[in-house]
Amino acid sequence: MKTIGMAMSFGILGSYDLLGDGRPWIAIQDPACTSKTFPKFFQALEALRTKFVAVAVDGGAASGKSSTAKVVAHELGLLHVDTGAHYRAVTRALLDAGARAEDIASVLPALAHLRLGSEISGISSVVTLDGHRPVDASLRSEDVNAAVSKFAALPAVRNFLLAYQRSQVALGQAAGFAGVIMEGRDIGSVVLPQAEVRVFLQADPVARAQRRAAEGQTDAVAQRDLLDSTRATAPLVCPEGATRIDNTHLPLVAVVAQVKALVQSVARPA
Repeated sequence: MKTIGMAMSFGILGSYDLLGDGRPWIAIQDPACTSKTFPKFFQALEALRTKFVAVAVDGGAASGKSSTAKVVAHELGLLHVDTGAHYRAVTRALLDAGARAEDIASVLPALAHLRLGSEISGISSVVTLDGHRPVDASLRSEDVNAAVSKFAALPAVRNFLLAYQRSQVALGQAAGFAGVIMEGRDIGSVVLPQAEVRVFLQADPVARAQRRAAEGQTDAVAQRDLLDSTRATAPLVCPEGATRIDNTHLPLVAVVAQVKALVQSVARPA
């Protein structure tokens, strides 16, 4: 208990800007020591020290959104939200209900019976359907990959998810995170257009197809991009004013460094 108390005390002391430039001057070697008494102590402390920041990360399939967002979330104490998983979860549920994207009459009643919720698992918000967490493998199956962009193009599906996705900001604030980093295809343009940081990731189609293959997945990224970018409702675009990063030949660590710098530039002391 003494070790925990000392870690918390020095954490609070370290919040003082001793060097005058925001650089840390005290390091806690084992921040996990507070996990039993105050699991999110250091995240809550960071939230008090800095302004809560909303970060939007957009891009096509296999453009590195998830990898980048997860690392940035972990290193900066942000809540990670994967909206692609929201659409995959809804797609899985609609397929299981026998709905077809080409038949809106089959989609609407299936949507009416779905109840969305959230669970925080580590640094991520995970969508639940009717109180149950979908199995990740079922969300990345070939039938979901083939249908998700078609369902996501339907205004009824996008409207069904919009308020839920926006509510993730309040979820992150209530849970004591320093901010929220949300990834998808219309985050900076539709879901969180007022996000303090907006990033658009891109890579050439060949590189992205190779990434999916390396993950053991079958995913027609070029076809999905075409569907996502040409749909009438909330198409995939680089939002005006967003920072565009081409990561075709950039390692993940370099992309993360760029996004972190953008976040830290706006997360000034409150």
